[in-house]
Amino acid sequence: MILILGVTASGKGRLAFELAKELDAEIISVDSMKVYRRMDIGTAKPAKEIREQIQYHMIDVVEPSEAFNVGTFYEKTLEVIEKIKSRDKKVIAVGGTGLYIKALLEGLFDGAGSDESIRQTLHGRIESEGLLKLHNELSQIDPIAAERINPNDTKRVIRALEVYQLTGKPISSFQKQWNTYDNRLPSEQNNHNWTIVGLRRAKEEESGRINQRVKRMILNGLVDEVESLLNEEKPLSKQAQAAIGYAEIINHLNGNTDLKEATELIKKNTRKLAKGQRTWFKTFRNVNWLDINPEESHDEILQRAKTLLQGINY
Repeated sequence: MILILGVTASGKGRLAFELAKELDAEIISVDSMKVYRRMDIGTAKPAKEIREQIQYHMIDVVEPSEAFNVGTFYEKTLEVIEKIKSRDKKVIAVGGTGLYIKALLEGLFDGAGSDESIRQTLHGRIESEGLLKLHNELSQIDPIAAERINPNDTKRVIRALEVYQLTGKPISSFQKQWNTYDNRLPSEQNNHNWTIVGLRRAKEEESGRINQRVKRMILNGLVDEVESLLNEEKPLSKQAQAAIGYAEIINHLNGNTDLKEATELIKKNTRKLAKGQRTWFKTFRNVNWLDINPEESHDEILQRAKTLLQGINY
């Protein structure tokens, strides 16, 4: 199976689509936000006409009001893989959510791991809402941990909320707090072999591509999309509210920033996300990196990827 990874706006989705057409494959999205229905523009989902040509999985699987975590993703994805194989189709996974990629490659983990984008969002909420509100929130989801953690202990409050968002379980349910991935479930739970292709661009170019993508999202109606979601009968889940692009527009709609400020914040936070993704990717072994030049066309990138895969007898 093939896994294509890269930071946001790197072009990995386009490459996955083109390869899937060539290889008669189906695509699995490895993205923690594309799972939400009607969150389309801000998550940069493949366009409808694209998804009519190739079968995509793990997109639009839950309502925005529902929680979603790596355990759910892992279980559902294993089922999807078997179904794709039963149709004698090849599997191409594509995405940039580090924790989900880690689960695909190495199995599910006892430890919760970490996610820098979640931490940054929680820090932002502390600045705007105050630490006490987050501690009160922790009291609702994990009263045992809230009792143990001082309401002024920013680091531990953030960690407890982060673990809950990552796993759907309170941190108190773990016998100890893991920050590494040394406590994996038995390897037989994940006996799939992946050929990993990574797209890598210069940081300056990546930042420019991110800025252009955010600009397109605003022009394509991101504000209207967020407003529509907020008007739904069931409120957005904490995870959906915290998604980059959505959190900033919600703040704008609440009258705290103007649209220009919100747009710049989305760009800034997305660049921070890309930095966190690069850190994640350094932990993955056996990645076949393609360093992309700004002048390269989509066809040239596709040909390089095909040559790479042919060279390793895929």
